[in-house]
Amino acid sequence: MSVIEIEGKKIELDEEGYLVHSGDWNEKVACALADKEGVSKTCPLSADKIEILKFMREYFKKHNAFPITRAICKNVNQPAQCIPEKFLEPIKAWKIAGLPRPTDEVLSGLS
Repeated sequence: MSVIEIEGKKIELDEEGYLVHSGDWNEKVACALADKEGVSKTCPLSADKIEILKFMREYFKKHNAFPITRAICKNVNQPAQCIPEKFLEPIKAWKIAGLPRPTDEVLSGLS
C-alpha cells in the first residue's frame, strides 16, 4: 500500500494505485492521481477532465457499475473519443476518478 499526501492529509492507495477509500476523492486528489498516472502535470485539471471524472463517479455511485466509455462522452457532451483523448486509457480515468479497480470481467471487455 502507498500513500499520497494532499494538504497535510495522507490518502491511502492500494498496490495498484487505486484509492482505498473512495470518499477521500476530491479534485486535488484527482490532480495528484493524474500526475502519478502521467496524464497531467498541470493542476488544476481542465474543466473537461473534471466533468468526465465527476460523471464517472456519479454513474458508479448510482449503478454500482463502470460506465461504457462512449456513454460517458455522450453524457458530458464531448467528442466520442473523449476518454482516449483526455486520459489515454479508460483504466487511468477510472483510477483518477477514485473508483475501485475494475473486475477482470470489466477489464476483459476493454480488449
